[in-house]
Amino acid sequence: MALLTAEVSLYPQKTTNASRIISDSLESLNRYNLQTNVGPISTMLQGTEEEVWAGLKALFDRAREKSEVSMVVTISNAAG
Repeated sequence: MALLTAEVSLYPQKTTNASRIISDSLESLNRYNLQTNVGPISTMLQGTEEEVWAGLKALFDRAREKSEVSMVVTISNAAG
């Protein structure tokens, strides 16, 4: 079973509630079996390929319900 690591940053657009949108969107990750490390600018996710991809989609979908959003993701399959 291959593991992926993803570093993801959300940037809500045209809103004064960016922090709330980001926090709410991060809650969508709770239903996935992912290791998460939330930082001030980005969040690190680690898990199986299926869980990481599903988590990223859920994160984006939740954010776009509230605002236009840009999401920047770096994905790695390197061990370490």
